[in-house]
Amino acid sequence: MATLSPLLAAQLEQWRAGGMQIVFTNGVFDILHYGHVSLLEHARSLGAVLIVGLNSDASARGLGKGSGRPVMDQHARSEVLLALTCVDSVALFDEPTPLELIRLIRPDVLVKGGDYELDRVVGRDFVESHGGHVELVPLVPGYSTTEIIRRICEGK
Repeated sequence: MATLSPLLAAQLEQWRAGGMQIVFTNGVFDILHYGHVSLLEHARSLGAVLIVGLNSDASARGLGKGSGRPVMDQHARSEVLLALTCVDSVALFDEPTPLELIRLIRPDVLVKGGDYELDRVVGRDFVESHGGHVELVPLVPGYSTTEIIRRICEGK
């Protein structure tokens, strides 16, 4: 079951009390690249605060992205994300989807990449039920971790 750290829970209360728009996105974010940064910066532009739900190592392995994935462990992936000025907080989740985390955070805006269709966005119904909305952000062509790993392995 997803939980929030006491620090994040307190920050959420402060942000909400200040009327700040909370944006949430999620993913594995393995081998951070331009496509990730573009999505995260766009997501941050949609509100005052960006929280990233990060698949734990166990959750990421369950997504079927291939052997040896994630390449970077959850601690390293979290620290790299937190180094970006557009990311305000990172919350790990062990479940296959971030639904429980979304329910705990209650974001105003839920962001996913443009490879999703609105009716497939996990948490959409919940976010919309409390007045929030979902934004689909166009992907940067040619940038995916799987493709980058393939090119590295092929020496290209």
